[in-house]
Amino acid sequence: MALASSPANPQLDHRESLDSVGEVLKQGAAPADSANGAAKQDFPLAHGIPRSMRIRMGLKDRLIFWLLVGILHALSLLPDFILYKLGEAGGLIFHRFDRRHTRIGIRNLEIAFPELSDAERRRILGASYINLGRTGAEYVRLGGFFYGRLARRVTYNRLDIWNNLTPRYPGKGALILTAHFGDFELLPAGHALHGFQITVVHHTQRFLAGDALVTFIRERVGVRTIRKHTAAREMLRSLKRGEIIGIPLDQNAKRSEAIWVPFFGEMAATPGGFDRLAMMAGAPVLPVFIVRQPDGRSHVIEIFEEIEQQRTGDRKADALVNTARYQKAIEEMVRKYPEQWLWTHRRYRTRPVSGSPSLYDA
Repeated sequence: MALASSPANPQLDHRESLDSVGEVLKQGAAPADSANGAAKQDFPLAHGIPRSMRIRMGLKDRLIFWLLVGILHALSLLPDFILYKLGEAGGLIFHRFDRRHTRIGIRNLEIAFPELSDAERRRILGASYINLGRTGAEYVRLGGFFYGRLARRVTYNRLDIWNNLTPRYPGKGALILTAHFGDFELLPAGHALHGFQITVVHHTQRFLAGDALVTFIRERVGVRTIRKHTAAREMLRSLKRGEIIGIPLDQNAKRSEAIWVPFFGEMAATPGGFDRLAMMAGAPVLPVFIVRQPDGRSHVIEIFEEIEQQRTGDRKADALVNTARYQKAIEEMVRKYPEQWLWTHRRYRTRPVSGSPSLYDA
């Protein structure tokens, strides 16, 4: 998933900016700023998307799609206190019976936090499943009636950094570094509900009705979808038009695409395309994450100062240094809020030496 935001954004209230993810997190989370924005009008499915990038569905898939839309709208009639309880219960049930991903999550936590007790690691993993359950409840709200109300639950810290991008880098876009963290689906949607135009780079799923549902939900709040097969060229064009693009950089990369950098002390295969895109476009990189608040229902979009990029002319060395800095920013955020990261992904699936034993073998 990736998101792009137009530079012609409304100027919202902001707080004094700070230098880096690490410095901000050492001082603790600042109080959330209020940034009220009206929800956009409904977008028709595939509005504004070239025909070559739309998915084509047969009658069966269309019927399943509209059935799913109906189910989401029916569930969205439930009051929040019931909807969130159902989501949390669903998260706990998956945690109890999803043994494969539970093992993956525990292994990742052993790598990340070897100093913690097994009980504490299991507590963190259980809390991350509850976070996913709450995210599911919010997805029902996003996909059903009254989705515009979610805008009131999403606020900003250090929005001045975002607002100052255009005057600081006239004629240039920027790359937003993010992760599968908090309610990551609400990050682009919440941003759009505050009046920012956003584009999501999306990999078409085999389940076409489900894929169409995701597209429908995103588009009607103002999020435009770009299919992944055209993403690289379109993202470069967007950056050169001065737009803002965000990409989660916290998942495993194939060996052919990987740059090897440390993540929680273990060498991790990290996609190299992010830094190549930044270098080609001459774009700054800003870390941005959505953080669920202690009440479990409100969120703060945390925006941090740009990450300094090394540009010596040695592309391989520069990419290695820069990608390590990107991963450090994500790691600092995960260390601060470990319950909000997606621990069940095989982050270390690709090993530095081909044929090495998997870290996830039972």
